[in-house]
Amino acid sequence: MNRRLLAALAAASLSVTSACGSDSAAGEKSVDFGYIADYNGASLLAVANDQKLWAKHGLKADAKVFTNGPLQITAMNAGDLDYGYIGPGAVWLPASGKAKIVALNSLGNADRVIAQPGITDLAQLKGKKIGVPEGTSGDMILTLALAKAGLRNTDVERVPMDAATIVTAFGAGRIDAAGIWYPLLDNIKAKQPNLVELARNADFSAEIAFPTAFVAGNEAAAETDQTGRVEKVLREAMDFRAQNPDKTIELTAELLNRSAADVKADAANSEMLDTKTLDGYLADGTVKKWLTGMGDYFVGAGKLPANPDPATYYVGDLK
Repeated sequence: MNRRLLAALAAASLSVTSACGSDSAAGEKSVDFGYIADYNGASLLAVANDQKLWAKHGLKADAKVFTNGPLQITAMNAGDLDYGYIGPGAVWLPASGKAKIVALNSLGNADRVIAQPGITDLAQLKGKKIGVPEGTSGDMILTLALAKAGLRNTDVERVPMDAATIVTAFGAGRIDAAGIWYPLLDNIKAKQPNLVELARNADFSAEIAFPTAFVAGNEAAAETDQTGRVEKVLREAMDFRAQNPDKTIELTAELLNRSAADVKADAANSEMLDTKTLDGYLADGTVKKWLTGMGDYFVGAGKLPANPDPATYYVGDLK
């Protein structure tokens, strides 16, 4: 009897503390919000917390840190997360129907293909062991770089790895190259300062954009009032970030427990969007062009069977 009672109490406690989208005791709507511990993924969360934007819009956010976008979308589909942040390499997941994009955040330029000293050209990756976090922007930059060099995936040994594992494996010389991004690349450079950067986002800017985004799980996206309020939080945080870059770096550094200098260097790798710029890109069709171009890439990379209309997965007009 005691065991059954304890189990029931534990289950009741779990339902209160982990339910997505539940109402808090203060009457605010509680949402689970995922982020990645870098400037792109955490700056708006840092601002929203400091400026009390969640409470302003009747929300209470429980922030959860993840190492990449695909893990967040997996958590959404398991019912463990409402909203989260993804890099460009994970946009194929909402495009495939597994989530909805609620807001764009920035244009990324933090991704790199790196190699051990002595490898100086992409063509030299043939036959080499390359670490890659599958379904991320590291995967995306690696795929683009291999194609540029006339190499196929079968020409190299792709080794799926979590991003943090790549830091250790590359530093120890267990892999020859990697598709990875800043600020993790700074950690790798500390272990292997003579590494070679073979490719970056800017090398492909004429053919494809690299937007980062905030996404909602399909159940959360269906709650249009709640999702509209989340988007208002993000939009106000975007404008604060644009108007107060130094303060935003300071707040993000505090959230991530990193130095302001490190966060400032990380922020320089991306072009941050404000609402005026984003709305202009929405109005003139630029956002649709970006997403369509990415869809074409994901079809070619085998992530999507066909390129869907961005209107089927972008719901960022709930202003």
